Amino acid sequence: MNICVFLSAADLADRYTRPARRFAELLGKNGHTLVWGGSESGLMKVVADGVQEAGGRLVGVCVEFLAAKARAVTAPDEMVVARDLAERKAQLLARADAVVIMVGGTGTLDEATEILELKKHGKHTKPVVLLNSEGFYDGLKGQFRRMEDEGFLPVPLDDLVFFADEPDAALAYLEGLASAA
Repeated sequence: MNICVFLSAADLADRYTRPARRFAELLGKNGHTLVWGGSESGLMKVVADGVQEAGGRLVGVCVEFLAAKARAVTAPDEMVVARDLAERKAQLLARADAVVIMVGGTGTLDEATEILELKKHGKHTKPVVLLNSEGFYDGLKGQFRRMEDEGFLPVPLDDLVFFADEPDAALAYLEGLASAA
């Protein structure tokens, strides 16, 4: 399975890098491909390193203005350079069978909300998991529930996104859907 992961390129505390490393290890050991923003820094590097060390494949999609920070890859791994952030998001989604949203800043939040908005409108049916490491997204989860309760979501929130507190639960959910298909 090609799993797109949206996450931070910042260096983060162990409480965030630990679950990211675990998820990366699970992806690689289970033969999945990481589709990610292509950065060689921060949490993006942690996950790419972990997937590669565990035997998984990498497909990066960087953007021109950040190409200097992109990871150097060799076959069978792949790096694509998109013109802008909009093209990057489209490429990431097109190359993925599923999406996992990890901790991150405004860029990650932008990617997450766009993916959910596209799913809400039926532009894709790919599973989306929000990996809520250390309760990072508790506030966002609460806001999404409020949107649902007050009628701002035309589809049930549970049809848009699965919330997982641990990396194992996130991958188990995705693999369960894949095996049921």
